[in-house]
Amino acid sequence: MFSTEANALSFEDYLAYDDGTDHCYELVAGKLQLMNPPTVLHLLISKFLEQVFEDHFNEHDLPFICLQGIGIRTGWKTSRIPDLVVFDKSLLTPFVNQAAVLTVPPTLVVEVVSRESIKRDYRYKRSEYAALGIAEYWIIDPIQQQVTLLSWQEGLYEETILSGQDRIESQQFPQLRLTPEGILNQKL
Repeated sequence: MFSTEANALSFEDYLAYDDGTDHCYELVAGKLQLMNPPTVLHLLISKFLEQVFEDHFNEHDLPFICLQGIGIRTGWKTSRIPDLVVFDKSLLTPFVNQAAVLTVPPTLVVEVVSRESIKRDYRYKRSEYAALGIAEYWIIDPIQQQVTLLSWQEGLYEETILSGQDRIESQQFPQLRLTPEGILNQKL
């Protein structure tokens, strides 16, 4: 749709963009990237994790919130819409009445891999989230039946690949008790 730099969208154009459909787009280097509808499993995993995070925050009286559908500006003309983001609530206060594409990095991002998002989730988003210094990035992969936990350490992501009953050890939320199997085995 937008193939040259001359007609690339600015971040502000992206925020105001409306093509009259319910389509969801990310902005990548000034170009709209249509997001395919997720699978039901994808949605079940996202819903499960959102509930687990919210229960954990409430149980431990933590000042965080887990949201779906919120965007993160990752570059000059780039904005991503992760499956889940965890923010300190105090960082959201100035943005309550603005478009839900934030310019502050969240504490944690979760992406659920689908067949068409493998390269995007493992490569492109990883480097964009690293450039923002996002403390943790989880890649939930139903295809490979694994979770890749990326923890920010001294300017780089340290990668841990987990499967089955391996315990996910979040540095941001160390009391959280999750396993890849528990996340990936969502049923209706």
